Amino acid sequence: MIQTHAPATEAVDVATLRDLNQAYLDSVRTGDVERFRQILSEDFLCSPPDGALLDKRQFLELTAGPRTLARLEGEDVRIRLLGDVAIIHAATRYTTLAGPEGRGRYTDIWQKRDGVWLAVAAHVTRL
Repeated sequence: MIQTHAPATEAVDVATLRDLNQAYLDSVRTGDVERFRQILSEDFLCSPPDGALLDKRQFLELTAGPRTLARLEGEDVRIRLLGDVAIIHAATRYTTLAGPEGRGRYTDIWQKRDGVWLAVAAHVTRL
């Protein structure tokens, strides 16, 4: 029987995806467009809480706009590795720069392309 991913490789992939998940959250909070350029695929699509569908260019333009969050934390992060695709489900807690707190959920889809994990899709909700 041939395994597509050895357990050690899976552990490395999960650790990498945990780091990338945190980088994604940090980039949302700080408006780090350059980091997003590195971790988003060219065909990235995002469904933000308002129901729009943003491509990478639109998402980066939104990210470059005025910051709105003072704090953003992921909780209950679940990484599902499905070969060269990973799905990350998590809850969020955040504080806006104006002070109100909120929470939400997100699902991000990552794909390993040429040995590099890239975010290919994101869906965000606020509760």
